[in-house]
Amino acid sequence: MAATATAGSVAAAAPKVEEHMDPKRLIAFFAMVVGMFMAILDIQIVSASLAEIQAGLSAGSDEIGWVQTSYLIAEVIMIPLSGTLARIVSTRVLFSVSAAGFTAASALAATATNIDQMIVYRAIQGFIGGGMIPSVFAAAFTIFPPSKRNIVSPIIGLIATLAPTIGPTVGGYLSHAFSWHWLFLVNVIPGIIVATLTWTFIDFDKPELGLLKKFDWWGLASMAIFLGALEYVLEEGNTNDWFNDEHIVIGAVASAIAAIVFFYRAFKVEFPVVDLRAFANRNFAFGSMFSFVMGIGLYGLTYLYPLYLGRIRGYDSLMIGETMFVSGLAMFFTAPVAGILSGKLDPRVLMTIGFTSFASGTWIMGHLTADWDFYELFIPQILRGVGLMLCMVPINNIALGTMPPARMRGASGLFNLTRNLGGAVGLAVINTILTQRQDFHYARLAEHIQWGNPEAMERFNNMAANFNAHGLDGTTIAIKQLAGMAQKQAIILSFGDIFMLLTVLFLSLILGVMMIKKPEGVGPSGGGH
Repeated sequence: MAATATAGSVAAAAPKVEEHMDPKRLIAFFAMVVGMFMAILDIQIVSASLAEIQAGLSAGSDEIGWVQTSYLIAEVIMIPLSGTLARIVSTRVLFSVSAAGFTAASALAATATNIDQMIVYRAIQGFIGGGMIPSVFAAAFTIFPPSKRNIVSPIIGLIATLAPTIGPTVGGYLSHAFSWHWLFLVNVIPGIIVATLTWTFIDFDKPELGLLKKFDWWGLASMAIFLGALEYVLEEGNTNDWFNDEHIVIGAVASAIAAIVFFYRAFKVEFPVVDLRAFANRNFAFGSMFSFVMGIGLYGLTYLYPLYLGRIRGYDSLMIGETMFVSGLAMFFTAPVAGILSGKLDPRVLMTIGFTSFASGTWIMGHLTADWDFYELFIPQILRGVGLMLCMVPINNIALGTMPPARMRGASGLFNLTRNLGGAVGLAVINTILTQRQDFHYARLAEHIQWGNPEAMERFNNMAANFNAHGLDGTTIAIKQLAGMAQKQAIILSFGDIFMLLTVLFLSLILGVMMIKKPEGVGPSGGGH
């Protein structure tokens, strides 16, 4: 009854919102946007600086990856849960407490003296920070009238795509200019401001504390195991040789069993921890599918570019960050254009242009060589940035623009979860294919570097003679160098394979665009949930 009353009051308040935007709500919304930016940025801010953190904490190479993995696992659990928590305690309490907790956890991460502490603090940071992300999407589609959506949607789309893209840039700069501790300390002052402003100005909804009595604790536990174990399997699978590793098998079984329990309870209990009925909305279902693939493209390329620049070009974290910044600039300048076009073009047309732009960038990257530098990567990065922004705005509008306010918070959590899961699945698949294709290409190249190949023998003899002239064991060194050259070329060819697969994937999305109905208009624009 409370939810019905809330939805009814929202509908009644809609005309007023259409006329005037309360300045307090604008302040609250933009404070929320900053909070979301910090939470998403921190996924990738450590990616270019893991070597510095590893040295600072005396961590092993098999441990340091958990600085990122622990954050992702915890965040992926909180994102879908946030909609239910917002209903129970209100958006104001959830967001401001999340901002304060995220700030405190960031400060703790900066004080970590060993890898175990860092992993725990990062998990806390990810879990609490995850509560801020969906709230912004929900607020954008409930407090703003449809006439303002073309301004608001590009803002949240820009933050959702820009933050992970420039994460390596910001992280590389901070760890170079100061120390790795500033990757976390940089959150403290903005976090305090965000927590204060959101506590003071958010008034979008009222708490429904009575729902706490109906809270599905078994649903929460099963969802946490399902998503947490799934994220662990995807993150660690390739490194640990997938199902040949006992821990991966245990994680996969735990995730499968927990998934069965979670989905059963989601459809059977009166107040499920996540409302999956949002997927009954056709546009939301397709929008979530597109968001999943966008997660593959967004996080996949944010991983691939630095990997190429570090492994093949020998760039340090700052140089990688400076090169990657091109995509961020392209997104920033495309955001207002995407907003204008979304008000004039059929969203299906805009998505088709965006997917084509992204696919064009990955197709160019499919012809990668060991000599590619900033200038060769310039056009592909611009096409990637422009494509992502042109896609994100209509995808957000299609998925959430027609959802009723009463379901907006839960739907927003699910929508954001699909993007993060897309990233996790994409990275797992990318890493697996990279490993397999690298082995395949190395075997093919090795067939040509043998005694029966005159060209290979001439190269080998010249290299050996050069080292012998300097009093070294030319034969041994030449063999090692030829093997190294073959390995390097195999890596580059495997990168090219991945980029071509991404090209096919994004071009295939155009078929999906043709299957969705043109949105007949956006949904109610109430002042609360």
